[in-house]
Amino acid sequence: MPLRVVFMGTPEFSVPTLTRIATDGHEIVAVYTRAPQPAGRGMSEQPSPVNEKARELGVPVVMPKTLRIPAAEQLFASHQADVAVVVAYGLILPKAILEAPRFGCLNLHASALPRWRGAAPIQRALMAGDTETAAMVMRMEEGLDTGPVCLAENVPIDPEDSFRSLHDRLAERGAELMARALENLELGQLTCEPQPEAGASYAKKIGKDETRIDWAHPAAVIHNQVRALSPAPGAWAEFPLNEKLQRVRILRTRPTAGSGTPGQVLAIHPFRVSCGEGTLEILEVQRAGKKPVSAGEFLRGAGLKVGETVR
Repeated sequence: MPLRVVFMGTPEFSVPTLTRIATDGHEIVAVYTRAPQPAGRGMSEQPSPVNEKARELGVPVVMPKTLRIPAAEQLFASHQADVAVVVAYGLILPKAILEAPRFGCLNLHASALPRWRGAAPIQRALMAGDTETAAMVMRMEEGLDTGPVCLAENVPIDPEDSFRSLHDRLAERGAELMARALENLELGQLTCEPQPEAGASYAKKIGKDETRIDWAHPAAVIHNQVRALSPAPGAWAEFPLNEKLQRVRILRTRPTAGSGTPGQVLAIHPFRVSCGEGTLEILEVQRAGKKPVSAGEFLRGAGLKVGETVR
């Protein structure tokens, strides 16, 4: 029989799993998501991607500010769910919530646990230069991403992967994995194994101080920073454009050979900037309020010269 599911998620990453659960015929009794957040130039409140998908599916949406009050616990218990599926929800689930569904809460996580527990596993894997990650379904407990793992699928990381490309691939693989987990749960065949403690690491949120490029770092390190933050929030530097420093996001790069003073423009075609070790070829950028463009298009009329310094 189909399961009674409470779905809990917020960003775009969560949508493929919600869609797959609905497609598979499970009864989604409620969707929990974060309240609308101000966004865009006008800072108008925008519903989350999960909110929009839930309304498209005709599923009731719940947007509590906290789950740590009796009223929230009582409402959650009233859904009489078989299982809660949690994908990048954004609120901590207290013990009363974790224990309310008949089969507990299953979480989809985008890393090879116990590596990169926490809020930003995709960005941290890319920033660290990892060559492999995973999609994992785990049974939730009170610790941060410490629950036993039920299903896992390794996902290779291509040297040219950005946050966007890896995010999309993991979201789709994760949706398939959660579908299998729910099928096994229906059959009474879902088994979960404790995570090893060796190799545990924490994927903290990306801070503003991590977005500015330091050209004294090796080209490979900056390349990983760029792809981990592309397209948003974006790694950035200040360029002397027509003799005025302007902040520019760098969205796509390629490490190359070469040497010079860190931040020095070594060539325009192709566009290369010297790093603490090696050189970075800049392939795509974005100026404030503009669309992403190729380096060649960006340089036309920019007045940037060989020998100038990017800061």
